[in-house]
Amino acid sequence: VQLQASGGGLVQPGGSLRLSCAASGSISNINFMGWYRQAPGKQREVVAYITSYGSTNYVDSVKGRFTISRDSAKNTVYLQMNSLKPEDTAVYYCNWKTVTGLGYWGQGTQVTVSS
Repeated sequence: VQLQASGGGLVQPGGSLRLSCAASGSISNINFMGWYRQAPGKQREVVAYITSYGSTNYVDSVKGRFTISRDSAKNTVYLQMNSLKPEDTAVYYCNWKTVTGLGYWGQGTQVTVSS
């Protein structure tokens, strides 16, 4: 099973993008679906995640601007990013974890915020 991330691109400051992360097959017992990002020269950081119970959490820098959601029927998780800033520029990765500790990473999608 692979995760396929998409939706990145070049956007002006203040713009919006929606990232998608879809699984190529069925993954059982997922309890964590998250988005990470890594900017050049920086460590990868978690941006947002949603649990199997539907609870969400965000890094402070994106609160109020980003929204994570999931569509269980489509086996897909989304990251709606609004009011984008240049500091949001990074490669964004999706990561899913199961209750047994298995982890899956998507291939990354580039988000560039620039005028």
